[in-house]
Amino acid sequence: MQLGFSLPFSGSWATPDNQLAVARRAEELGYSSLWVAQRLLYPVEPRNDYPSAPGQPWPVAFEGVTDPIVTLAHVAGATRRIRLGSATLIAVWVPPVVLAKQLATLDNVCDGRLDVGLSLGWSVDEYEACGIPFRERGARLDEYLRCLQALWGDDPVEFSGRFYSVPRSLFLPKPRQRPRPPMLIGGYAAATVRRAATLGDGYLGGNVPLAQVAPLVDQLRSAAREAGRDAASFRIVSRGSVRFFDAPLDGDDRRPLWGSLDQIGDDVARYRDAGLDELFFELNFDPAIGSRDADPKAAMATALHLLEALAPG
Repeated sequence: MQLGFSLPFSGSWATPDNQLAVARRAEELGYSSLWVAQRLLYPVEPRNDYPSAPGQPWPVAFEGVTDPIVTLAHVAGATRRIRLGSATLIAVWVPPVVLAKQLATLDNVCDGRLDVGLSLGWSVDEYEACGIPFRERGARLDEYLRCLQALWGDDPVEFSGRFYSVPRSLFLPKPRQRPRPPMLIGGYAAATVRRAATLGDGYLGGNVPLAQVAPLVDQLRSAAREAGRDAASFRIVSRGSVRFFDAPLDGDDRRPLWGSLDQIGDDVARYRDAGLDELFFELNFDPAIGSRDADPKAAMATALHLLEALAPG
């Protein structure tokens, strides 16, 4: 199992200098990937519930989030080997021809190290702010993924669908990776497995509970085989939100990746044994690190400590 690390993208520690520092150190230590997330705004009175905490305000980490594409471009020039990923972009918020151009350019900027995580999102408020209907977003994303593949394919390109169309055109530059950067499909709905297996190159989970990893891996690989894909090369990746404590946490209900370094290390081994291809450590969702009120120097100290302690090998 490969290990990745999230860049500072939320709150007071998400500065350009800190992003470069984490990126460079993660590459030096042998991590496989760096990740960012996407949020456009933080509604004061959200119209919809946050999925994992119905009836509660959104996490404070969402109050201020840097743009994911700009952030990845920023660290691309400071790194040479480590892969750069989005976890995830809400694709349908912008026309596919716009995102295809941005991502193709970014894949060239980073010399073919881009992993494109895409999902539907869940925020009614953000959909409305983008002028995109919330209804039929699943059908819209399916067509969007086909349109991206067409745009990144051989010229001349052409696409005609229910939601999107591209006239017969030249579309350049193409991504450095051919036929395209890997598209990892995220989401929680049952349709996500089908979408990832038929239209993507892998799956990207958001904090998949440890007990659900092995069944999900089996389900995804079976779906990939049924779709005629090479199940062995179908990537299964998950975010892992980490909270570090100096002393071990007691109790059978301890959340995985929360606790002492020994406890976190044991949990990493359990994720590996459950069949994940890659786990990336997420610190931004810890209010002591990723909130706008957090001490940025303390947040960076914790991040650099964990980078060292949890490094591959």
